[in-house]
Amino acid sequence: MDVDMTRRNKKPRPLNETERERLDEFVDAIHYSARYSDNEYEYRHVQLPKQMLKAIPKEYFDQQRQTLKLLWEEEWRGLGITQSLGWEHYEVHEPEPHILLFK
Repeated sequence: MDVDMTRRNKKPRPLNETERERLDEFVDAIHYSARYSDNEYEYRHVQLPKQMLKAIPKEYFDQQRQTLKLLWEEEWRGLGITQSLGWEHYEVHEPEPHILLFK
């Protein structure tokens, strides 16, 4: 299950100060699932508040899929997602685009 690099920005697109401030109000409402695993990876999903999607810069979105792109670590940390080192955003749950899947 490799990450499709074509679904990411070519390089991380950091947030500017105004964007970061606009997202700060949502950080405490981010929900982290328990970890679960298979024989290869450990996983978890992160649920962003639905209203937060409206404050995320348009460059973070895949216009064809109408979801977030796969985010670089610098990008998802900039949104306020906090996890230990080593997690990779590998998929967006398309029926619920505010749910990000990590491995």
